[in-house]
Amino acid sequence: MRTVNNFLSISAARADALFVSSLQPSDEPGAGQIRQSVVAAVRQFGSRGCAGRVAQEFGEHPALAAERMRWARQAVAGVFGGPGRQEPARRNGQRALGRAA
Repeated sequence: MRTVNNFLSISAARADALFVSSLQPSDEPGAGQIRQSVVAAVRQFGSRGCAGRVAQEFGEHPALAAERMRWARQAVAGVFGGPGRQEPARRNGQRALGRAA
């Protein structure tokens, strides 16, 4: 039998970790709080454990889970960078290659 390796991007793993953390959007967390929550969740559950808890929540409460995951993905992208986040201007005023000025 052939084994299947699952690929989980670092951004997805961070979003899953934030999703399962106790941090709430209403807390209006700062970057430091988000980083600490991601690290704590990964230490407590592991990246696969976080993904499993996310899957469980989507199975039990899909609408609420979708809303929380949107928040988690946006928060992670804002803190760690990721898809959809514009790169800040470089010191000399130029943007990275491939980005519009």
